[in-house]
Amino acid sequence: MTLRPILIHPDPRLKKLCDPVAAIDRDLRRLADDMLATMYEAPGIGLAAPQVGVLRRLFVMDCIKDHAAAPQPMVLINPEVTWVSEATRTYEEGCLSVPEQFADVTRPAEVRMRWTTLEGKVVEEQFDGLWATCAQHEFDHLNGKLFLDYLGPLKRQMITRKMEKLKRERARETF
Repeated sequence: MTLRPILIHPDPRLKKLCDPVAAIDRDLRRLADDMLATMYEAPGIGLAAPQVGVLRRLFVMDCIKDHAAAPQPMVLINPEVTWVSEATRTYEEGCLSVPEQFADVTRPAEVRMRWTTLEGKVVEEQFDGLWATCAQHEFDHLNGKLFLDYLGPLKRQMITRKMEKLKRERARETF
């Protein structure tokens, strides 16, 4: 497994619509393994392929935060939302592509998704709580949408400026 660099906003690749995964092969399995390792190392609870520069419809997540509990890594290939609840939930979201920035985002409290597993099986599952928030957040990435897009223009602009400054600082550190 290889840890992959995570793109930082603003990056044009984070705003692109991702292409469907055409085949589940060794390269895709390696990508999924790398993404899970990168997500856990970050640390985070979800990571979408465009965040590591791969514009394919794939994301990984594991919302188990209790270190004593067994991890529950999930790999969702070509996910689609099949239902959302009318009830909503507001959660303070963050993003590995927008480090150390958090904001309240309101989303449907529950969501049902259908996706293909690494074994090629099509499954459908309903998520609630943190799992629902994470699944919707990562799904948004596949459509070129960040949690910042749910914020007002001033807050979004303030966070974007902070990310631009962070990218400049990191660029200077590499020299």
